[in-house]
Amino acid sequence: MAELSAKTPCAGLLPVSAGGVTLSEVDAGVLTSLSPRRGRAEALGKALDASVGAKLPEVNRATGEAGSRVIWFGQGQYLLMGPDPAAALGAEAAVTDQSDAWAVVRLDGVAAEDVLARLVPLDLRAQSFAVGHTARSMLGHMSVSITRTDPDTFQIMAFRSMAKTLVHEIETAMKGVAARGAG
Repeated sequence: MAELSAKTPCAGLLPVSAGGVTLSEVDAGVLTSLSPRRGRAEALGKALDASVGAKLPEVNRATGEAGSRVIWFGQGQYLLMGPDPAAALGAEAAVTDQSDAWAVVRLDGVAAEDVLARLVPLDLRAQSFAVGHTARSMLGHMSVSITRTDPDTFQIMAFRSMAKTLVHEIETAMKGVAARGAG
């Protein structure tokens, strides 16, 4: 009988580095979509704070930290990353496990902004997109979520089925930025 083993979305593809920038896979833990029930957003925020210690973020923001982060994921949608959702959240929101649906990567380095500038139609410079800012956008032709987690670090999420393309696009841009700096 064949033995099956689970693989991460970017297994065998990462990490890669070029020009002082590194792309690596993130173990995001449990990913849970939260959509507040009508008129229950404030109650959801209190339940989140009590259960995981993170506030419900404003539009285009993320709260918490690695291991327990809440990301604005669209109008009336949030993504809890890290811990299992508390049962109390189900009373305030539609709660859906998304753990197997996403590839999550981290882009680190002083030239990370330059790499993303080649791929994303947003101004991701620190003066416009500070730590804790998040956006849904396109990276090449893929729909992604981008969150600045540290001054020189971005967390990027794409559909799991696009993991290989995500890595290829970012790695190509990393090499282009590195080549420009070497000249």
